[in-house]
Amino acid sequence: MSPVSPSRRTTLFAALLLPFLGSPLLAAEEGVIIPQPKVDLAAGEGIQTLVLAGGCFWGVQGVYQHTEGVISAVSGYAGDTKEKATYDLVSHGGRTNHAEAVEIKYDPKKISYGKLLQIFFSVVHNPTQLNFQGPDVGAHYRSAIFYQNDEQKKVAEAYIAELDAAKAFPKKIVTKLEPLLRGFFPAEDYHQDYATLNPNQPYIYFNDLPKIANMKKVFGELYREKPVLVRQAAK
Repeated sequence: MSPVSPSRRTTLFAALLLPFLGSPLLAAEEGVIIPQPKVDLAAGEGIQTLVLAGGCFWGVQGVYQHTEGVISAVSGYAGDTKEKATYDLVSHGGRTNHAEAVEIKYDPKKISYGKLLQIFFSVVHNPTQLNFQGPDVGAHYRSAIFYQNDEQKKVAEAYIAELDAAKAFPKKIVTKLEPLLRGFFPAEDYHQDYATLNPNQPYIYFNDLPKIANMKKVFGELYREKPVLVRQAAK
């Protein structure tokens, strides 16, 4: 596995708080309780795909890997060309229009598109933060739904309007709706399953494990204890 630069994820506050790992003082932030969409996609036949961006892909992937009905959740890049879909380019803001994203394949008979969006807005990230999430700053950390067809776009638009009208958040949602024109490109192998493989890494401990804990708390009926991993699927 290739090393990840400490400056990329391990923030100063995390390093300073390392001695307190496991402390009850480091309680997870609460997930936001929001209504489910009034409009959803029809269940359809076969495995469906959704591409979401909500900050660092490690945490987004981690949450959906613990979600029942999800067949796979792969970290990667969306928003620009295949040639620019590398960690080196994406992590240096301004050199590409990619966002760190996650491709979610799911069984619509077990979980709906709308429910996946509800999880996205509730526990995956803060959709009112423009081009940053937690300690990560830049347009490559933007909140975005990369829709594949008009139906996905319409449901997402309607849901955002519903949440804003209900004042589900103290600020307006800034999530972008972007067409998945150029495709989704999986990230390098060492980014896959990162939250599961590195639970004591300071960035994961402080930023991503609370999201997974909130998934279990808020959406307990959809929480799977054993995550579905990329490495398992590849075998």
